[in-house]
Amino acid sequence: MRLLPAPSAQSLRLLFLFIFVMGVAPSPALTAGCPDRCVCDDQLVVQCAGQELTLFPNDLPLATRQLIISNNRIGELPALQLNYLSDLVYLDVSNNTLMEISESTFGNLRKLAYLDLSFNTLTQIEDRTFGPLSSLVMLRLTDNPGLSEIHPDAFSENMALQVLDVSRNNLTTLNISSLIALPSLRSLGLSGNPWRCDCETEDLCLWVQIEGFKFQDEGQTVCQGPPELSGQRLAEVGMQLRADCHQGLGYWDYLFFIAIGFVIFSAGTVSAWVMGVLMVLYERYNKRKGEDMDSDDEEERHMGGGMMGGGNQGNGDVNKPGMQV
Repeated sequence: MRLLPAPSAQSLRLLFLFIFVMGVAPSPALTAGCPDRCVCDDQLVVQCAGQELTLFPNDLPLATRQLIISNNRIGELPALQLNYLSDLVYLDVSNNTLMEISESTFGNLRKLAYLDLSFNTLTQIEDRTFGPLSSLVMLRLTDNPGLSEIHPDAFSENMALQVLDVSRNNLTTLNISSLIALPSLRSLGLSGNPWRCDCETEDLCLWVQIEGFKFQDEGQTVCQGPPELSGQRLAEVGMQLRADCHQGLGYWDYLFFIAIGFVIFSAGTVSAWVMGVLMVLYERYNKRKGEDMDSDDEEERHMGGGMMGGGNQGNGDVNKPGMQV
């Protein structure tokens, strides 16, 4: 039996070196294309914070799970590049200059659980903006001074959402129809907004009053208008708004209903009179038509009787026995 030659010492050293390098070297998915001025580690985290970036970083590893690009000057999130990161679970874009986001921005980020859009220049949140984010658990939308409108269905599909913070924006009203329906929501931040406490925010105020435990800073969530309610907590004015917005009918309301009733009564009376006149005319027309038809029948009977009489007389003369000559 032939024995294989023993490996040389140099071969063993090269083998050990190769095993060591393979064991400690980062995954190719992380090292390949790590953006400039960013740090990519072996925990699938890409750190690009505070690098004065003006554009979304290119060449991000496709396996990235956490992306931190806060404290830069990025003005846009390109949907095409961002949606390549289908394994992303954590995205921090706070303290940038974002002005707009839409449904397509997060179209393929179904695993994203944490999203921070605070300290940007957003002005509105459109319908289904966060719809594709079916795994979203925490959303921070604070400190956008121009953010004055959030569509009622902006969060309607985020059934996993537990924490939502929209503090320190420029919101005066907030439609809560979709928020109330979120089964997992347990924390909501509303303070620092110029809330207008009137009939449009009645439901919001009542919700804060009934489920105050859900609101992070309920004590600092106050009305800015109207003047008579300025400075009062939303939870304090809920029942007052309910009474004011659903009060009984006033003097002018009764006058309005009386006027409407009179108009309806008058219209009905006139309609009945017109119908009566038409019915009388119709009956007279039918009666006259019937009389004309009876007169015609009578004339026809007289004419027929005369003809029959003349015929019988002629026949009698013919049938008389002839006189003998």
